Amino acid sequence: METFIDFINAASTFLYTYFLVFALLFCGLYFTIRTGFIQLRFLPHALSVLLEKSHKEHISPFGALMISTASRVGIGNIVGVAVAISSGGAGALFWMWITAILGGASAFVESTLAQVYKQKDSNNGFKGGPAYYIQSALGSRAFGIVFAISLILCFTYGFNGLQAYTLTSSFEIFVGSEAYHNGGVTTFIGILLALLCAVFFFGSNKTSATISSILVPIMALFYLLIALVIVGANISEIPRIFGEVFAKAFDFEAIFGGFAGSAIVIGIKRGLYSNEAGMGSAPNAAATAHTSHPAKQGMVQTLSVFIDTLIICSASAFIVLCSNENVYGISGMPLMQKVMQGHLGDMGLYFVSIAIVLFAFTSLIGNYFYAEMNFKFITTNKLALVIFRLSAVAMVFIGAQLSLGLAWDLADVIMGIMACVNIIAILLLGNIAIKVLKDYEKQRKAGKNPVFKAKDAGITNTQCW
Repeated sequence: METFIDFINAASTFLYTYFLVFALLFCGLYFTIRTGFIQLRFLPHALSVLLEKSHKEHISPFGALMISTASRVGIGNIVGVAVAISSGGAGALFWMWITAILGGASAFVESTLAQVYKQKDSNNGFKGGPAYYIQSALGSRAFGIVFAISLILCFTYGFNGLQAYTLTSSFEIFVGSEAYHNGGVTTFIGILLALLCAVFFFGSNKTSATISSILVPIMALFYLLIALVIVGANISEIPRIFGEVFAKAFDFEAIFGGFAGSAIVIGIKRGLYSNEAGMGSAPNAAATAHTSHPAKQGMVQTLSVFIDTLIICSASAFIVLCSNENVYGISGMPLMQKVMQGHLGDMGLYFVSIAIVLFAFTSLIGNYFYAEMNFKFITTNKLALVIFRLSAVAMVFIGAQLSLGLAWDLADVIMGIMACVNIIAILLLGNIAIKVLKDYEKQRKAGKNPVFKAKDAGITNTQCW
């Protein structure tokens, strides 16, 4: 087991130190320039698109946004931020911001492509994502299957294992460390969580969208309100915190003295896990939305990136950086619990623990939603699907038994592989998304509510347009 842990740790270090950090920044910057800063220019317009109605049997743009946000807004926004700051210092927050701002353009491109190449599913809805646009636009089903497999491994066995671990670890502070590690606490919680997840994994995608569209906004709002209360009570600390964030972000001596553990690498790694921009996950949700033009859903998905990192992750970071608690040697969920307890007493402890449980649970649902869609891309065999669903339920139980380091490193490695595949795909297909954007802007300038016709934009091989 130690050999496996060392291998995963080494793979994570190599992947993020020598390739993915630079690839993500380049991809985000490239599409930011090509789209004319679409993530900022059309931000107000994206809000109006959310109000558009959809047919009853289809998922609305808002519903698709909430599915992707349910996956994005989870433990990465609370525990992940605490891990980033404890590992990379306050400067990691700055690089999380950069990842989100540049990643907004990547999110637009990948989600627009998902809409263009979406397909009808057997339930009168839509399905799609990177595997589908790779197959249709690049003409390579084999490459599409490679992506689908990487996503299935990432979300079913990497992310959901991590979500289950973090949800379970939130109970340690209540039962005591000895009872938690030596008793049957993790086994009991793992079984209960697996059974709850089975209800949704064997249910419908529409149910997942409904649950997410209700729970996610409520949870995020309450969390932000608590964060505002804490920051308001420590308002005099804000200038110091901003100063520390920017100073540590550009501490080049520390960065180049140990790049793998620097604020840049830690910030981008945790930022990618949190907002998933350019990784290829959110397009699976974007494709399910019913909308009149692919660019609309592309713009909506940039909102999810900003909600996730610029708002919720920042709130978590300020909560940690405002704290006077001695958290030396503490990381992960226990760090966040201690910090919240220091700010608000036992109420803070209970609140953050409940928030993590709910965030992690909706993320488990959202993650599985992505995985099943990609599993069906590979095969529609009913027996195979049942076996896959059972394995997904089993992984929830297994994840509850993992250790902190292994849970995060395993998720990081599989996430990195998936991101590499998607980055290659969207760089090759970026011109198609640009054509769609130009078509959208042309119709808006003409005073129309844009309606997409693939032929008018010079695009072929689409099924729904």
